[in-house]
Amino acid sequence: MRIHDPKWRGFASDNYSGVHPEVLEALAQANEGHQIAYGGDDYTAALTKTIKTHFGSQAEVFPVFNGTGANVTALTSMMPRWGAVICSTMAHIHTDEGGAPERVSGLKLFTVAHEGGKLTPEIVATQAYGFGDEHRAQPMVVSITQSTEVGTVYTAAEVRELADYVHSQNMLLHMDGARLWNAAASLGVPFADFTTKAGVDVLSLGGTKNGLLGAEAVVVLSPEASEGLIYLRKLNMQLPSKMRFVSAQLLALFEDSLGIRSAQHANSMASLLRSSLEARIANGSIKNLEFSYPTQSNGVFALIDLEVANRLRQKVRFYDWDQARGEVRWMCSFDTTQADIEGFVDLIEAELQG
Repeated sequence: MRIHDPKWRGFASDNYSGVHPEVLEALAQANEGHQIAYGGDDYTAALTKTIKTHFGSQAEVFPVFNGTGANVTALTSMMPRWGAVICSTMAHIHTDEGGAPERVSGLKLFTVAHEGGKLTPEIVATQAYGFGDEHRAQPMVVSITQSTEVGTVYTAAEVRELADYVHSQNMLLHMDGARLWNAAASLGVPFADFTTKAGVDVLSLGGTKNGLLGAEAVVVLSPEASEGLIYLRKLNMQLPSKMRFVSAQLLALFEDSLGIRSAQHANSMASLLRSSLEARIANGSIKNLEFSYPTQSNGVFALIDLEVANRLRQKVRFYDWDQARGEVRWMCSFDTTQADIEGFVDLIEAELQG
């Protein structure tokens, strides 16, 4: 039974897209027969081997249902109750997780400014103090997002520099990898180069934004950095009983480079959207449109008049990012087509004609 219009398209979020056909096929294959519940299945065993191949032999994987669950469970495992997390003011754990890190885990978030969505040692240092002070929550973890909330991407060297500083302060580094595949596709290097080898301790590995049906994971890259995940996953209501279906989806992204191929396509569509708009700005057919951040992954951030944005939204759905600035976000997905881009650019031109 289909009750939606399959031709309806949008640029609001990569969560709007469906499940990748190859992932659906993987689910169908995993659905045959019986398998041991709660992670004792063949698919979770295969995922464990695959994660070790890509992130190092020491890596451990804990499949979960969603990104918020991955972040909260990961961070909880990295510190005692008196611990605090340093993160960007725009970090998903701060702005878009309903207070779950603080309410569910009980941890404290110390927010700091950012440079193009990224943290630096100098920025982190503004909150990395008060160690041993009983009156202050203890900074124990720094959390970064890759790719960032504004679509920029940390290089391996940038992650390494930050990790070195974090570790020098006896803190740990967490990476929210909700769009890790897009970052890997943008950088063109193996996952381990900008995670394990760069000093990341614990990773939230995303999948839902890259064509999966609600499948994420916590990946422990430094075993000494995390404790109790086997219990915390259940405590945080993130332990799938039929785990084979979560693991099979994540596994599918690693097979035949599906995850990278999908992310490369989404990134390329974002690049096409930006370059197409830039071309029309250059020839004068579009006026009063500026870009607010580099387009390095699958999102385009632009500044336009709010009334124009609202009119466009009546035809193609997308989100405001910072309404006070007139900033909007246009996201591309694994199934965004060139025709989608061309049609959207035409609509923007019609509203912003020179």
